[in-house]
Amino acid sequence: MTLAQPEPGGLLPQRTPPQRGGLATTACMETLQVGYLHAVAAASGCSLAQPFPDNGIDWHVSHGAPGHTVDDEVTIKVQLKCTYQTAPRPPGPTFAFTLDNDHLVKLARTPVTVHKILVVMLVPRTQEDWLRAGHDRLELRHCCYWINLAGHPVTGRRRTTVRIPTARIFDDRALCEIMTRVGAGGRP
Repeated sequence: MTLAQPEPGGLLPQRTPPQRGGLATTACMETLQVGYLHAVAAASGCSLAQPFPDNGIDWHVSHGAPGHTVDDEVTIKVQLKCTYQTAPRPPGPTFAFTLDNDHLVKLARTPVTVHKILVVMLVPRTQEDWLRAGHDRLELRHCCYWINLAGHPVTGRRRTTVRIPTARIFDDRALCEIMTRVGAGGRP
């Protein structure tokens, strides 16, 4: 008897792709970005809380560290967005992302007691390309980027395009650095 061995990608060879569930793609995109946030928070030693109802902010992320000077634990608010309309690895220093003006006003408010950031995830257009697993990794594709929109003006009639810096990859190091700045009394 011969046993089939998994291929490096983690799956046995198949003739047809697996049948996926019937959830709307946008609902699946929301779930994927939440998984990304959870992974980053776990690697950063942060706790997560989801406000209920959310009132336009998806998550509260808290970070406790002895080096914080404003409090022993600091919190930021995170709004998640996900799109496949911008190709992964966007060229140049920024990429465009459009927000409803009501949402931008909430994210751009200043001054604030608790800082807010927008985290935008770029995903491949096809769900089959969102995830890769192997013996030594779980890869979520493609990437999240973050920006603090405090003070950003509303320029459109109903929606405003903001520029997201490609250098601001949202990962555990970025989140720890954000929390260190906020813990010292600064901005994200």
